[in-house]
Amino acid sequence: MCGIVGYIGNKQASPILLDALEKLEYRGYDSAGIAVIDNNKINIKKCIGKIENLRSLVANDEKNGSHIYGNVGIGHTRWATHGKPSDVNSHPHISQSGMVAVVHNGIVENYMELRTFLESKGYKFVSDTDTEIIVQLIDFYYTGDPVAAVRQAISRLSGSYALGIMFADYPWQLIAFRKGSPLIIGLSDGENYIASDIPAILEHTKKIIRLGEQELAVITSESVSVFNSFGERIHKEVQEITWNIDAAQKGGYEHFMIKEIMEQPTVIKNTVSPRISASAIDLGLKNITDKDFRRITNVVIVACGSAYHVGVVAKMLIEKYARIPARAEIASEFRYSDPMVNENTLTIVISQSGETIDTQYAMREAKSKGSKTLSIVNVVGSSIASESDDVIYTWAGTEIAVATTKAYSAQLAVSYLLAFHIAKCRGCIGEKEEQELISELERIPDDIEKLLEGKNQIQFMASKYFNAQSIFFIGRNIDHALALEGSLKLKEVSYIHSEAYAAGELKHGTISLIEDGTLVVALATYMPLFEKTVSNIKEVKARGAQVIAITSDNTSIPEDVADNVVYIPSGYKYIEPMLSIIPLQLFAYYVAANRGCDIDKPRNLAKSVTVE
Repeated sequence: MCGIVGYIGNKQASPILLDALEKLEYRGYDSAGIAVIDNNKINIKKCIGKIENLRSLVANDEKNGSHIYGNVGIGHTRWATHGKPSDVNSHPHISQSGMVAVVHNGIVENYMELRTFLESKGYKFVSDTDTEIIVQLIDFYYTGDPVAAVRQAISRLSGSYALGIMFADYPWQLIAFRKGSPLIIGLSDGENYIASDIPAILEHTKKIIRLGEQELAVITSESVSVFNSFGERIHKEVQEITWNIDAAQKGGYEHFMIKEIMEQPTVIKNTVSPRISASAIDLGLKNITDKDFRRITNVVIVACGSAYHVGVVAKMLIEKYARIPARAEIASEFRYSDPMVNENTLTIVISQSGETIDTQYAMREAKSKGSKTLSIVNVVGSSIASESDDVIYTWAGTEIAVATTKAYSAQLAVSYLLAFHIAKCRGCIGEKEEQELISELERIPDDIEKLLEGKNQIQFMASKYFNAQSIFFIGRNIDHALALEGSLKLKEVSYIHSEAYAAGELKHGTISLIEDGTLVVALATYMPLFEKTVSNIKEVKARGAQVIAITSDNTSIPEDVADNVVYIPSGYKYIEPMLSIIPLQLFAYYVAANRGCDIDKPRNLAKSVTVE
């Protein structure tokens, strides 16, 4: 959720930290700060609001002679959990003695117990955060050995967290620790970095180490030493980042969201093409075999947010084509529901970042009950990818906008490939059906290009309806699953209340909310239920609704049924509905643009959710 950065080298740390924090703005935050060691003293600047506020604070203080110099420092963007957004609750936090500074992502679940303990030892607290407990606890244990103090402190903490830590009397080193929340180390000549995500440090280095679970790193300008939970020094593979800084920049677009929408044809091609070998689907799995797919008796899909909506589609696909019971579960609920999974269950875990904490815990719950786990993630080497029995990477590239678009579409493409592969393994489809699916998936990028070329139509509709107070999305079967995502996209970036309903459920209560002028976005791309969906559209139209309909270009919806119709390319047997997400994404984007919203960084949201 929040962003961590750190620098140690021979340059001034504060400009590097400020620039790095700006690269993490997409993760969502409400305050920011930096801390730098100068002459064995920790100097901190932090404030509520945007990075530009922090830059102004640093600049103004420097004009007044309060410089923040030094070659080692840590920085943070905070997304409030414990304590409201405020200057004092912002990170970094410094210990009562002034000897220790900490930045922290995650949650300390037993912070009240620890606070009571520390208060009994004479510590006084100035913030409402759980992070201040960490820094005071490290200070309590500190007797001259930083690593020993950190280890003693973390042994008392419950929860998930990533930490960047500095000691005033050790200005030649940083300490990093990770449990649950992601943290990477960037390697360069004569300088090293820590960060919660790659874009923060990409302009400085493409060589990184990903800290594993409960691993601690001691970082100097010349070296990095990583230790496991037993205190043993371990070897870590250095990864080379293959994408460049341009992927983390807007490239001439006004927002990352529209850039990433426009990248979807390429993304789907990159996701599908490597999985086609000798005109057959090859998922590249290493540990889950075709025999495993034949053996399983049920499938559970766990995910959160947009990834959960992909899971709803995947559930339908697996049941329809592989003829095996499947269900999609919200990851944050799954862990606590005593789920009925066992060694005959395949648990599919979907996460863009591979660090979503609810999803990670859900996966561990499934594994503890004997289930095989297969993850669909975007980030190579991420926690979920590493812990699952096998992984399918979406290769969507870096996604900066908080509201996912291209990663969602890549996950959808993988879901089709996976469902058909399972179906073929179980003898439910033959080579002919597989060939037809492959042909359709390979055609999808070109048809998405056509839809994107017609984006002006969507932009015009957004200009008509951007002042709507409440919007309903309806559809049947797979269209309903896509309506869920269309509604979420609109809520995320425009702040308009919207809900998605199975169209047949309208008459069971929801239709009472329809009145003159209410906007209804109706998906009618699932051809087996087209006529029934049109009947549902007529029901809302008869009660005064304004209707945007999305349907196939080989159908026709009369003007008295829909006020606006978006036609998507036809000729698909299996995956035509996959195209309908494109106009829904564009509509959400252009509505938000008309309302002047902060599209890439919507209020209260974070890109990678690493707290429960």
